[in-house]
Amino acid sequence: MIPVDSIDVLNPRERNRKIFDEIVGSIRSVGLKKPIKVTPRLGRAGDERYLLICGEGRMKAFKTLGEKNIPAFVVSVSDEDAFIMSLAENIARRQYRPLELLAGIESLRDRGYDKKTISAKTGLSIERVHGILVLLEHGEERLLVAVEKGKIPLTAALTIVGGGDDDKAVQRALQDAYESGKLRGKQLFEARRVIECRHTLGRSLGRGMSRKRSDVTTASLVRTYQKEVDRQKLMVKKAEITQQRLLFVVGALRQLLANENFSNLLRAEGLDTLPTYLAERVWPTMSMA
Repeated sequence: MIPVDSIDVLNPRERNRKIFDEIVGSIRSVGLKKPIKVTPRLGRAGDERYLLICGEGRMKAFKTLGEKNIPAFVVSVSDEDAFIMSLAENIARRQYRPLELLAGIESLRDRGYDKKTISAKTGLSIERVHGILVLLEHGEERLLVAVEKGKIPLTAALTIVGGGDDDKAVQRALQDAYESGKLRGKQLFEARRVIECRHTLGRSLGRGMSRKRSDVTTASLVRTYQKEVDRQKLMVKKAEITQQRLLFVVGALRQLLANENFSNLLRAEGLDTLPTYLAERVWPTMSMA
């Protein structure tokens, strides 16, 4: 048991309020299930203090509940090892926030650790660490967060990065990922959305960093307006192309479905139904579920 007020946080992080309230409620109801982990240090006045390695949420919950002391595992490690242990604890949690993983891996890399060592310290596979480091080197924070949230696979993100800044190359990479089976269904939609945000807002999320505001001038307003006009024109052009392709598909389906042999083949293969959206266009007066 050590005094709560004698603990200094080594690697502080932001916490979701709802999750924190759940921690407080759990400790109030059933007590502390797992002690925090600290390492002893001498304070400036020569008093005994501790650096927190893991358990910031539990410690803050104890403070909220008015507790003066908290159960703790006390280990004797250097500042460097304490920092690494703190990062590893955060990354290895079952429910970590994607940006915490990013910051943790980034910190370990900046401290000179290679992917094999990072893998050993965090419990992540070498392949995953390698992929994260590649995305970090390219500043692909948006893709990283999408990967860690499970929206797109890491292999697909690396394929997209291979396209560089060339929009056509990125689209080809996306097509390759789809054809190779790396992206399917909802993941393909998410990948397109991330790529659009990446194109318009940049690869980095900023993470709260302040950005210098540029002075607004007549010329800058005209450039911004022209850029928006060009973007709108491109959207209209893409919509027209998509509409033409849909009309072609509808016309082709009408001709094919008028062929009795083709219809029999579809029935034999169990493909004799159409999505309502498409059926209403193939046969305007009727629809097939």
